[in-house]
Amino acid sequence: MSGVSTATLPWERLHGKVQPQHLDLLAAVYVRQSTLAQVEHHGESTRVQYGLAERAVALGWARSRVLVIDDDLGYSASGVADRPGFARLVAEVGLGHVGIVVGAEMSRLARSGREWHQLLELCAISGTLLADTDGVYDPNDHNDRLLLGLKGTISQAELFLIRQRMWSGRVSKARRGQLAVPLPTGYVRRPSGEVVRDPDEQVQAVVRLVFELFDRFGTVNAMLSHLADNDIQVGVRMREGSDRGELEWRRPSRTGIQNMLRHPAYAGVYTYGRSSLDPRRRKAGRPDTGRVRQPREDWVAYLPGVLPPYISVEQYERNMQRLQANRSWAQNTGAARNGPALLSGLVVCGRCGRKMAAQYRRGSGGKMVPFYACSRDSVEYGAERCQQLAGGCLDAYVTALLLAAVAPVALEVSLAAAEQVEAQRAQVDQIWRQRLERADYAADRARRQYRLAEPENRLVVRQLEKDWEAALAERQRLGEDYDRFAAARPRTLTAAERDQIRALAADIPGLWHAPTTTDADRKQLLRLLVEQVRVEVVGVSETVKVQVTWAGGHRSDGEVVRPVARLTQLSYYPQLATRVRELAAAGHNAAQIADCLNGEGFHPPKRRACFGPQGARDLMGTLGLTEPATRRRSSPPLGEHEWWLPDLARALDMPPVTLYTWIGRGWVDAHRHPDAPRRWVVHADPAEVDRLRALHLTPRGQHTRRPWLAHQQAATNTIMNTEPEGSTGDAEP
Repeated sequence: MSGVSTATLPWERLHGKVQPQHLDLLAAVYVRQSTLAQVEHHGESTRVQYGLAERAVALGWARSRVLVIDDDLGYSASGVADRPGFARLVAEVGLGHVGIVVGAEMSRLARSGREWHQLLELCAISGTLLADTDGVYDPNDHNDRLLLGLKGTISQAELFLIRQRMWSGRVSKARRGQLAVPLPTGYVRRPSGEVVRDPDEQVQAVVRLVFELFDRFGTVNAMLSHLADNDIQVGVRMREGSDRGELEWRRPSRTGIQNMLRHPAYAGVYTYGRSSLDPRRRKAGRPDTGRVRQPREDWVAYLPGVLPPYISVEQYERNMQRLQANRSWAQNTGAARNGPALLSGLVVCGRCGRKMAAQYRRGSGGKMVPFYACSRDSVEYGAERCQQLAGGCLDAYVTALLLAAVAPVALEVSLAAAEQVEAQRAQVDQIWRQRLERADYAADRARRQYRLAEPENRLVVRQLEKDWEAALAERQRLGEDYDRFAAARPRTLTAAERDQIRALAADIPGLWHAPTTTDADRKQLLRLLVEQVRVEVVGVSETVKVQVTWAGGHRSDGEVVRPVARLTQLSYYPQLATRVRELAAAGHNAAQIADCLNGEGFHPPKRRACFGPQGARDLMGTLGLTEPATRRRSSPPLGEHEWWLPDLARALDMPPVTLYTWIGRGWVDAHRHPDAPRRWVVHADPAEVDRLRALHLTPRGQHTRRPWLAHQQAATNTIMNTEPEGSTGDAEP
């Protein structure tokens, strides 16, 4: 008939590319739409893609050999990791199970050049054809391969243009403050799009309490502990699911509290672009990962005054500065923690200007003893420490200055403390009352639902009765918890509590040293009034110059005395040595010399105690003086290369107590003399004496010399192993 068209379709023209070996394999029909909204509202596209199965049948495949892969309905083509259907398709092609891949268009398969060319290579290797609504393509054919590559490039460029248009629209809308962004806790969006505070009063009260607690405590940890101790919960609006928009009460978490403090919306600021996606940090199966915070200058939008605020912009900036200062970086003081070093983060080296680190060593009884060290060069370059000093003397000096400074304001401190405690209790009490009010409403609502139901409908009434009983039980539990809370923390202070606060404020030193005052509390008070403590050790002596910079810029200069390791480090050692020589020349024994030194104000280097007879005797030995031998016993004879401990210490020019410490550490070969059990005998030949002298001259600041000793021992073993044959080495003591 002349009126009938004789034009052939592309599928009919290209049957020559479909060979019998292709028909023996599967025909894979790939179905995909980018979002669930498209699947729900654009059903025609889905029907068209499912209809491709009939076209595969028209090309010669049996209906039972057509495989429809629709696992990616609702998945974007931005990445293969998020598309299980595409991964399944690639796996089937790679295994050689597929004769042809059919899609509505090539952009349905992949929008990434890497994924598209990977699929083309697999199809070329396995001899798989590709087909869309325009025709059938053989990846091994030059012209078809060129056309497929061009289609893939156009698809990828199309995706880029779509993203660019969408991003430009979002940025333009965000800069006007009209782009709807997820809202933090305490805010809701009306149907008109306007953002308002959450209408629930308890939600608002908890949000305000969070910011007031951080302003009071200064750390997230202290604030979180306070919320947990008072059983305060945070109200969160559900963002998705069947309960979307419903209010859910959750216990506060560290991450949630930090996000509240960092969010500018609470200061009334509309922002967009505070974070960006870093593909290198994304984790498989976790689509919310990979977000990286951006500096403020890189934010897309920053519009103050758009949202209803909970705090001022100034308070938000202070919170950000405090969070930054709480981080333990070299340039920050860090958060106040419970270590005994009260000036941690405040001490600065007076020689190089760097911050001195607070470190600890274990003292007698297992107590941690703090000291401050300028060890940047030692850590970074292996050099000697710039300086270090014990922490106790410096902490005591600055503490005395602080207590003297705050003594005149004791009355104001007591009044402010009382007001602060009452305000804090009133806030928590208000939240508890709101919880009770909510529980009353839930119980009354359950009662009304039960009474409105028909009594004959027992299937419904039984459940409503259980809900009513559960609401009443929850109300009773909350009431009992509130009674216990009110009994332990009444809303207003009693007269006895006010008198106790006044007494504590009047005795600030007693409050400072009270067992209930933690080191973190002391550090917090110090940081409120002290900005910096600059210290400089005078040479290697016990004298330390201290400059305290107070808040406001005022400075106080002074000196403290630190404990040192040796008598020779003392600034008054020349006077001390001269006086000991004078007393020894006058015929005084060790006990008399010690009494004279104590009476004249001389002190040992490491302790505040006085000189004793043995200390005076050691000092005399260091100076080469001998005690009058009025009643001295003759010393037992010693063997070859054996020394009495004081004699060896004098030969090494070191304190005897240091050599005694080395014996305890196993660094010296020594034993007690059998005829004098209280006296130590050290075996040291000339080589050993040289080793001990070198050990004593090791630079200060190395608290352990084990690596040095291991090196020396290895060198000794090498020498012994290379001795000439017949050499016997050193004799045993």
